[in-house]
Amino acid sequence: MSVTKPIAFFVHHQGRGHANRTMALIERMSPDRPVTILTAGPELFDGFERPVDIVRLPNMIGAAVPTPRLFAEPTPQVMHCVPLGLAEMRRTMRLIVDALDERDVGLFVVDVSAEIALLSRIASTPCVQIRMHGDRSDIGHIGSYEACVGMLAPFDERLEQADYPPELRAKTFYSGGLCTTREPVAERAEARRRLGLDPSRETIVVLTGGGGAGTPYAPLTVGARAAPDALWLVLGPTLEEGHETDFANLQKLGWVPNVTDYLAAADIVIASAGDNTVHEVARAGGRLVVMPEWRYFSEQHRKAEALTRIGAAASCPAWPGDFDAWRSLLGQARALDPSVLQSLHAPDAASRAAAWLEDLTQTLWRGAERPDRSEPGLPTPLQRPANAA
Repeated sequence: MSVTKPIAFFVHHQGRGHANRTMALIERMSPDRPVTILTAGPELFDGFERPVDIVRLPNMIGAAVPTPRLFAEPTPQVMHCVPLGLAEMRRTMRLIVDALDERDVGLFVVDVSAEIALLSRIASTPCVQIRMHGDRSDIGHIGSYEACVGMLAPFDERLEQADYPPELRAKTFYSGGLCTTREPVAERAEARRRLGLDPSRETIVVLTGGGGAGTPYAPLTVGARAAPDALWLVLGPTLEEGHETDFANLQKLGWVPNVTDYLAAADIVIASAGDNTVHEVARAGGRLVVMPEWRYFSEQHRKAEALTRIGAAASCPAWPGDFDAWRSLLGQARALDPSVLQSLHAPDAASRAAAWLEDLTQTLWRGAERPDRSEPGLPTPLQRPANAA
Protein backbone atom coordinates (compact mmCIF):
# COMPACT_ATOMS: atom_id res chain seq x y z
CA MET A 1 0.00 0.00 0.00
CA SER A 2 1.45 3.36 -1.04
CA VAL A 3 1.72 6.14 1.50
CA THR A 4 1.17 9.77 0.40
CA LYS A 5 4.34 11.22 1.80
CA PRO A 6 4.75 14.98 2.26
CA ILE A 7 7.07 16.88 -0.05
CA ALA A 8 9.13 19.77 1.31
CA PHE A 9 10.90 22.58 -0.55
CA PHE A 10 13.91 24.62 0.54
CA VAL A 11 13.62 27.93 -1.33
CA HIS A 12 16.51 30.40 -1.55
CA HIS A 13 15.18 33.91 -1.03
CA GLN A 14 17.53 35.82 -3.37
CA GLY A 15 15.40 37.29 -6.17
CA ARG A 16 11.96 35.90 -7.00
CA GLY A 17 12.91 33.11 -9.39
CA HIS A 18 13.27 30.30 -6.86
CA ALA A 19 9.96 31.12 -5.16
CA ASN A 20 8.05 31.52 -8.44
CA ARG A 21 9.35 28.19 -9.69
CA THR A 22 8.38 26.50 -6.43
CA MET A 23 4.83 27.87 -6.60
CA ALA A 24 4.49 26.73 -10.21
CA LEU A 25 5.46 23.20 -9.18
CA ILE A 26 3.29 23.04 -6.07
CA GLU A 27 0.19 24.34 -7.87
CA ARG A 28 0.34 21.36 -10.20
CA MET A 29 0.70 18.74 -7.48
CA SER A 30 -2.16 16.66 -6.16
CA PRO A 31 -4.29 18.76 -3.78
CA ASP A 32 -4.07 16.06 -1.12
CA ARG A 33 -0.25 16.07 -1.16
CA PRO A 34 1.02 17.76 2.05
CA VAL A 35 3.60 20.40 1.13
CA THR A 36 6.00 22.36 3.33
CA ILE A 37 8.10 25.35 2.26
CA LEU A 38 11.24 26.23 4.21
CA THR A 39 12.60 29.69 3.41
CA ALA A 40 14.09 32.86 4.89
CA GLY A 41 11.72 34.82 2.64
CA PRO A 42 8.16 33.71 3.47
CA GLU A 43 6.82 37.03 2.17
CA LEU A 44 7.67 35.77 -1.33
CA PHE A 45 4.67 33.46 -0.98
CA ASP A 46 2.15 36.09 0.13
CA GLY A 47 -1.10 35.53 -1.72
CA PHE A 48 -0.26 31.97 -2.74
CA GLU A 49 -3.60 30.21 -2.66
CA ARG A 50 -2.62 26.55 -2.53
CA PRO A 51 -2.55 25.44 1.14
CA VAL A 52 1.03 24.95 2.27
CA ASP A 53 2.91 24.85 5.54
CA ILE A 54 5.60 27.55 5.64
CA VAL A 55 8.57 27.34 8.00
CA ARG A 56 10.44 30.64 8.40
CA LEU A 57 14.19 30.16 8.46
CA PRO A 58 16.67 32.71 9.84
CA ASN A 59 18.34 34.93 7.25
CA MET A 60 21.97 33.85 7.38
CA ILE A 61 23.18 36.25 4.69
CA GLY A 62 25.50 38.82 6.21
CA ALA A 63 25.50 37.28 9.70
CA ALA A 64 28.76 38.22 11.43
CA VAL A 65 31.25 35.59 12.57
CA PRO A 66 31.77 36.34 16.29
CA THR A 67 35.60 36.15 16.55
CA PRO A 68 38.63 36.71 14.29
CA ARG A 69 39.90 33.21 15.12
CA LEU A 70 36.67 31.60 13.91
CA PHE A 71 36.68 33.83 10.83
CA ALA A 72 40.21 32.67 9.98
CA GLU A 73 39.22 29.01 9.71
CA PRO A 74 39.43 27.88 6.07
CA THR A 75 36.36 26.56 4.24
CA PRO A 76 36.58 22.82 3.54
CA GLN A 77 36.61 21.92 -0.16
CA VAL A 78 33.48 19.80 0.18
CA MET A 79 31.43 22.89 1.13
CA HIS A 80 31.02 26.47 -0.10
CA CYS A 81 29.49 28.65 2.62
CA VAL A 82 29.91 27.29 6.15
CA PRO A 83 31.23 30.03 8.46
CA LEU A 84 31.80 29.01 12.06
CA GLY A 85 30.07 30.30 15.18
CA LEU A 86 26.83 31.55 13.57
CA ALA A 87 23.76 31.02 15.74
CA GLU A 88 21.60 31.77 12.67
CA MET A 89 23.16 28.85 10.82
CA ARG A 90 22.69 26.45 13.73
CA ARG A 91 19.04 27.44 14.03
CA THR A 92 18.53 27.08 10.27
CA MET A 93 19.94 23.56 10.19
CA ARG A 94 18.01 22.54 13.30
CA LEU A 95 14.74 23.90 11.90
CA ILE A 96 15.30 22.06 8.64
CA VAL A 97 16.05 18.71 10.27
CA ASP A 98 13.14 19.13 12.71
CA ALA A 99 10.77 19.93 9.85
CA LEU A 100 11.90 16.88 7.85
CA ASP A 101 11.53 14.65 10.88
CA GLU A 102 8.31 15.98 12.37
CA ARG A 103 6.48 15.96 9.04
CA ASP A 104 7.94 12.61 7.96
CA VAL A 105 8.94 14.19 4.64
CA GLY A 106 9.20 11.78 1.72
CA LEU A 107 11.12 14.07 -0.65
CA PHE A 108 13.03 17.29 -0.05
CA VAL A 109 13.39 19.57 -3.09
CA VAL A 110 16.32 21.98 -2.67
CA ASP A 111 16.31 25.20 -4.76
CA VAL A 112 19.22 25.69 -4.21
CA SER A 113 22.03 24.82 -1.80
CA ALA A 114 24.72 22.15 -2.02
CA GLU A 115 25.13 22.12 1.77
CA ILE A 116 21.41 21.64 2.45
CA ALA A 117 21.26 18.80 -0.08
CA LEU A 118 24.07 17.12 1.85
CA LEU A 119 22.26 17.82 5.13
CA SER A 120 19.17 16.11 3.73
CA ARG A 121 21.18 12.99 2.96
CA ILE A 122 22.76 13.03 6.41
CA ALA A 123 19.24 13.33 7.86
CA SER A 124 18.24 10.24 5.81
CA THR A 125 15.69 12.14 3.71
CA PRO A 126 15.63 11.66 -0.08
CA CYS A 127 16.58 14.88 -1.83
CA VAL A 128 16.18 16.35 -5.31
CA GLN A 129 18.26 19.37 -6.20
CA ILE A 130 17.37 21.91 -8.86
CA ARG A 131 19.96 21.74 -11.63
CA MET A 132 21.66 25.00 -12.55
CA HIS A 133 24.27 25.86 -15.15
CA GLY A 134 27.78 26.83 -14.17
CA ASP A 135 31.27 25.56 -13.44
CA ARG A 136 30.15 23.10 -10.79
CA SER A 137 32.61 20.23 -11.13
CA ASP A 138 34.15 20.90 -7.69
CA ILE A 139 33.88 18.26 -5.00
CA GLY A 140 31.23 20.22 -3.11
CA HIS A 141 28.76 20.34 -5.98
CA ILE A 142 29.47 16.83 -7.26
CA GLY A 143 29.15 15.43 -3.75
CA SER A 144 25.80 17.13 -3.23
CA TYR A 145 24.55 15.89 -6.61
CA GLU A 146 25.63 12.35 -5.79
CA ALA A 147 23.80 12.61 -2.46
CA CYS A 148 20.52 13.31 -4.29
CA VAL A 149 18.08 10.68 -5.55
CA GLY A 150 17.51 12.82 -8.64
CA MET A 151 18.10 16.19 -10.23
CA LEU A 152 15.45 18.47 -11.72
CA ALA A 153 16.58 20.61 -14.67
CA PRO A 154 13.94 23.25 -15.48
CA PHE A 155 15.28 23.65 -19.02
CA ASP A 156 15.59 21.79 -22.32
CA GLU A 157 18.16 18.99 -22.43
CA ARG A 158 19.76 20.66 -25.46
CA LEU A 159 21.08 23.31 -23.06
CA GLU A 160 22.96 20.81 -20.89
CA GLN A 161 26.70 21.29 -20.51
CA ALA A 162 29.14 18.81 -22.01
CA ASP A 163 31.05 18.56 -18.72
CA TYR A 164 28.03 17.39 -16.69
CA PRO A 165 28.92 13.80 -15.69
CA PRO A 166 26.97 11.05 -17.54
CA GLU A 167 26.01 9.29 -14.32
CA LEU A 168 24.38 12.48 -13.04
CA ARG A 169 22.74 13.19 -16.37
CA ALA A 170 21.15 9.74 -16.19
CA LYS A 171 19.27 10.69 -13.01
CA THR A 172 18.31 14.20 -14.18
CA PHE A 173 14.78 15.01 -15.29
CA TYR A 174 14.65 17.69 -17.98
CA SER A 175 11.27 19.40 -17.81
CA GLY A 176 11.81 21.63 -20.82
CA GLY A 177 11.90 25.40 -20.43
CA LEU A 178 9.89 26.28 -17.31
CA CYS A 179 8.46 29.81 -17.44
CA THR A 180 6.48 31.08 -14.46
CA THR A 181 4.97 34.07 -16.31
CA ARG A 182 1.26 33.63 -17.02
CA GLU A 183 0.07 36.61 -19.02
CA PRO A 184 -1.05 35.62 -22.52
CA VAL A 185 1.29 36.59 -25.35
CA ALA A 186 -0.25 38.95 -27.90
CA GLU A 187 0.67 39.13 -31.57
CA ARG A 188 3.33 41.76 -32.24
CA ALA A 189 0.95 44.22 -33.91
CA GLU A 190 -1.54 43.95 -31.05
CA ALA A 191 1.19 44.33 -28.41
CA ARG A 192 2.46 47.49 -30.10
CA ARG A 193 -1.07 48.86 -30.35
CA ARG A 194 -1.57 48.35 -26.60
CA LEU A 195 1.72 50.10 -25.82
CA GLY A 196 1.23 52.92 -28.32
CA LEU A 197 4.35 51.98 -30.29
CA ASP A 198 5.06 52.60 -33.96
CA PRO A 199 3.96 49.40 -35.76
CA SER A 200 6.88 49.53 -38.22
CA ARG A 201 9.83 50.96 -36.26
CA GLU A 202 12.51 48.52 -35.08
CA THR A 203 12.08 48.15 -31.33
CA ILE A 204 14.79 46.87 -28.99
CA VAL A 205 13.72 45.99 -25.45
CA VAL A 206 16.33 45.72 -22.69
CA LEU A 207 15.15 43.64 -19.74
CA THR A 208 16.61 43.43 -16.25
CA GLY A 209 15.49 40.74 -13.81
CA GLY A 210 15.08 41.07 -10.05
CA GLY A 211 18.23 39.24 -8.98
CA GLY A 212 20.92 41.76 -9.91
CA ALA A 213 21.92 45.40 -9.56
CA GLY A 214 20.51 46.52 -12.90
CA THR A 215 21.53 46.78 -16.55
CA PRO A 216 24.66 48.91 -17.17
CA TYR A 217 23.27 52.05 -18.78
CA ALA A 218 26.41 53.52 -20.36
CA PRO A 219 26.75 50.74 -22.99
CA LEU A 220 23.11 51.26 -23.96
CA THR A 221 23.79 54.90 -24.77
CA VAL A 222 26.42 53.72 -27.25
CA GLY A 223 23.99 51.17 -28.66
CA ALA A 224 21.33 53.81 -29.13
CA ARG A 225 23.78 55.90 -31.17
CA ALA A 226 24.91 52.85 -33.16
CA ALA A 227 21.28 52.09 -34.13
CA PRO A 228 19.66 55.54 -34.12
CA ASP A 229 16.61 54.48 -36.16
CA ALA A 230 15.61 51.89 -33.54
CA LEU A 231 13.58 52.63 -30.41
CA TRP A 232 15.35 51.37 -27.29
CA LEU A 233 13.12 50.64 -24.26
CA VAL A 234 14.81 49.75 -20.97
CA LEU A 235 12.71 47.82 -18.42
CA GLY A 236 13.76 47.45 -14.80
CA PRO A 237 16.60 49.16 -12.91
CA THR A 238 19.74 50.50 -14.55
CA LEU A 239 23.26 50.76 -13.18
CA GLU A 240 24.63 54.24 -13.86
CA GLU A 241 28.06 55.77 -13.34
CA GLY A 242 27.02 59.42 -13.63
CA HIS A 243 28.59 60.38 -16.94
CA GLU A 244 25.96 58.97 -19.32
CA THR A 245 24.29 61.12 -21.99
CA ASP A 246 20.64 60.45 -22.76
CA PHE A 247 19.31 60.18 -26.31
CA ALA A 248 15.80 60.59 -27.68
CA ASN A 249 15.57 56.99 -28.94
CA LEU A 250 16.59 55.52 -25.56
CA GLN A 251 13.88 55.44 -22.89
CA LYS A 252 14.15 54.20 -19.29
CA LEU A 253 10.76 52.85 -18.21
CA GLY A 254 11.71 51.21 -14.88
CA TRP A 255 9.47 48.45 -13.56
CA VAL A 256 6.41 47.93 -15.73
CA PRO A 257 3.41 45.68 -14.98
CA ASN A 258 3.01 44.37 -18.54
CA VAL A 259 6.47 43.01 -19.37
CA THR A 260 4.99 40.33 -21.64
CA ASP A 261 3.51 42.97 -23.97
CA TYR A 262 6.92 44.62 -24.34
CA LEU A 263 8.57 41.27 -25.10
CA ALA A 264 5.88 40.49 -27.67
CA ALA A 265 6.31 43.93 -29.25
CA ALA A 266 10.11 43.72 -29.52
CA ASP A 267 12.14 42.91 -32.60
CA ILE A 268 15.14 42.17 -30.37
CA VAL A 269 15.33 41.60 -26.63
CA ILE A 270 18.57 42.19 -24.71
CA ALA A 271 18.51 40.40 -21.37
CA SER A 272 20.48 38.43 -18.80
CA ALA A 273 20.79 34.66 -18.87
CA GLY A 274 18.51 34.01 -15.90
CA ASP A 275 16.38 30.88 -16.31
CA ASN A 276 12.97 32.51 -16.22
CA THR A 277 14.12 35.55 -18.20
CA VAL A 278 15.34 33.38 -21.08
CA HIS A 279 12.13 31.37 -21.09
CA GLU A 280 10.00 34.54 -20.97
CA VAL A 281 11.65 35.72 -24.18
CA ALA A 282 11.36 32.24 -25.71
CA ARG A 283 7.66 32.16 -24.84
CA ALA A 284 7.13 35.50 -26.59
CA GLY A 285 8.94 34.23 -29.68
CA GLY A 286 11.54 36.99 -29.88
CA ARG A 287 15.16 37.27 -30.94
CA LEU A 288 17.47 37.32 -27.94
CA VAL A 289 20.79 38.99 -27.23
CA VAL A 290 21.88 37.42 -23.98
CA MET A 291 24.33 39.38 -21.81
CA PRO A 292 25.21 37.17 -18.84
CA GLU A 293 25.42 38.80 -15.43
CA TRP A 294 28.01 37.81 -12.85
CA ARG A 295 26.77 34.90 -10.77
CA TYR A 296 28.53 32.36 -8.60
CA PHE A 297 30.28 29.60 -10.57
CA SER A 298 29.74 31.51 -13.85
CA GLU A 299 26.17 30.24 -13.99
CA GLN A 300 24.88 32.75 -16.52
CA HIS A 301 28.00 32.61 -18.70
CA ARG A 302 27.67 28.85 -19.13
CA LYS A 303 23.98 29.24 -19.94
CA ALA A 304 24.76 31.95 -22.49
CA GLU A 305 27.30 29.64 -24.13
CA ALA A 306 24.69 26.87 -24.34
CA LEU A 307 22.17 29.23 -25.94
CA THR A 308 24.58 30.52 -28.55
CA ARG A 309 25.87 26.99 -29.28
CA ILE A 310 22.45 25.88 -30.54
CA GLY A 311 21.69 29.16 -32.32
CA ALA A 312 19.02 30.30 -29.85
CA ALA A 313 20.67 33.64 -28.99
CA ALA A 314 23.46 36.07 -29.83
CA SER A 315 25.98 37.11 -27.22
CA CYS A 316 29.40 38.66 -26.70
CA PRO A 317 31.96 38.46 -23.87
CA ALA A 318 31.22 41.97 -22.54
CA TRP A 319 28.92 44.90 -23.20
CA PRO A 320 29.94 46.53 -26.52
CA GLY A 321 31.76 49.82 -26.11
CA ASP A 322 31.82 51.10 -29.68
CA PHE A 323 29.49 51.48 -32.65
CA ASP A 324 30.92 48.67 -34.79
CA ALA A 325 30.69 46.13 -31.97
CA TRP A 326 27.07 47.06 -31.35
CA ARG A 327 26.20 46.89 -35.05
CA SER A 328 27.84 43.47 -35.31
CA LEU A 329 25.95 42.16 -32.28
CA LEU A 330 22.60 43.49 -33.47
CA GLY A 331 23.30 42.04 -36.91
CA GLN A 332 23.82 38.62 -35.35
CA ALA A 333 20.52 38.98 -33.51
CA ARG A 334 18.60 39.95 -36.65
CA ALA A 335 19.96 36.84 -38.39
CA LEU A 336 18.64 34.45 -35.72
CA ASP A 337 15.82 32.02 -36.43
CA PRO A 338 13.44 32.84 -33.54
CA SER A 339 11.85 29.39 -33.72
CA VAL A 340 14.99 27.87 -32.16
CA LEU A 341 14.63 29.94 -28.99
CA GLN A 342 10.87 29.49 -28.99
CA SER A 343 11.29 25.71 -29.06
CA LEU A 344 13.12 25.85 -25.72
CA HIS A 345 9.93 26.93 -23.91
CA ALA A 346 7.72 24.03 -22.82
CA PRO A 347 4.20 25.15 -21.78
CA ASP A 348 3.73 21.94 -19.79
CA ALA A 349 7.13 22.04 -18.06
CA ALA A 350 5.77 22.75 -14.57
CA SER A 351 3.13 20.01 -14.86
CA ARG A 352 5.70 17.50 -16.10
CA ALA A 353 8.15 18.40 -13.33
CA ALA A 354 5.48 18.23 -10.60
CA ALA A 355 4.32 14.82 -11.85
CA TRP A 356 7.91 13.57 -11.87
CA LEU A 357 8.47 14.72 -8.28
CA GLU A 358 5.28 13.02 -7.09
CA ASP A 359 5.99 9.83 -9.04
CA LEU A 360 9.53 9.73 -7.68
CA THR A 361 8.23 10.11 -4.13
CA GLN A 362 5.74 7.29 -4.61
CA THR A 363 8.39 5.04 -6.17
CA LEU A 364 10.87 5.67 -3.36
CA TRP A 365 8.34 4.83 -0.65
CA ARG A 366 6.27 2.13 -2.37
CA GLY A 367 5.70 -0.71 0.06
CA ALA A 368 6.57 1.36 3.13
CA GLU A 369 4.14 1.30 6.00
CA ARG A 370 2.99 4.47 7.67
CA PRO A 371 5.21 4.92 10.74
CA ASP A 372 3.63 4.54 14.16
CA ARG A 373 4.36 7.94 15.67
CA SER A 374 3.09 6.70 19.02
CA GLU A 375 6.17 4.53 19.61
CA PRO A 376 7.98 5.41 22.82
CA GLY A 377 10.59 8.06 22.25
CA LEU A 378 9.27 9.01 18.81
CA PRO A 379 7.77 12.54 18.72
CA THR A 380 4.36 12.96 17.13
CA PRO A 381 4.11 15.16 14.01
CA LEU A 382 4.60 18.87 14.66
CA GLN A 383 5.50 18.13 18.28
CA ARG A 384 8.97 18.07 19.77
CA PRO A 385 10.04 16.15 22.90
CA ALA A 386 9.58 17.96 26.17
CA ASN A 387 13.33 18.09 26.76
CA ALA A 388 14.13 19.48 23.30
CA ALA A 389 15.96 22.79 23.11
